[in-house]
Amino acid sequence: MRIDAISQIQQVYGVGKPKKASGTGKVSSGRDAVEISSIGKDIQTLKAAVKSAPDIREGKVAELKKQIEAGTYNVSGESFADKLLAKYNEAAGLS
Repeated sequence: MRIDAISQIQQVYGVGKPKKASGTGKVSSGRDAVEISSIGKDIQTLKAAVKSAPDIREGKVAELKKQIEAGTYNVSGESFADKLLAKYNEAAGLS
């Protein structure tokens, strides 16, 4: 048997009609309460720690400045190329 009038069938069975909420449920007079899980508390603690941490590591920057000023700061070309290629591959979705 072939059914061509799907919308008519939906009307017969009441499919797709929104149902009204019945008012027979009990209403609680208490207050709403929220409980944060231990994982949520840990995440909040970690967020606060990250937020309070400085964006710039002053000790590391000072050390690199001394090396640059003294002329002893050397970057390996091979290491730089490897890191540059890895970042390119990551951005391109190749790795």
